Amino acid sequence: MDTTQLLKGVLDLAVLAVLRHEDGYGYDILRRLRTAGLAEIGDASVYGTLRRLFQAGYLTTYVVPSEEGPHRKYYAINAAGRDQLGRSAKVWRAFASTMDELLGDEGVAA
Repeated sequence: MDTTQLLKGVLDLAVLAVLRHEDGYGYDILRRLRTAGLAEIGDASVYGTLRRLFQAGYLTTYVVPSEEGPHRKYYAINAAGRDQLGRSAKVWRAFASTMDELLGDEGVAA
């Protein structure tokens, strides 16, 4: 199964989840998502998602000067983002549970 289509549907949830415990800049967030197992995720998808979540009011940003290159724009989840994360996580868990029931162990070739 091509996971790129699945990623499109859950990328907002994944980005909010990554930012739940620690702020991050674009490449850092991308690295954390890939390290978590989402290796197929594209750079442009993550940067677009960050912009969309910011515009939706779920993230705040701040700039940190860098001695090694250009300044970095950090993203932080805010109260609205935490609420959205909670709602999205609930929907995801219900969906995943339904899929687990549908697939079951019987009749599914491993």
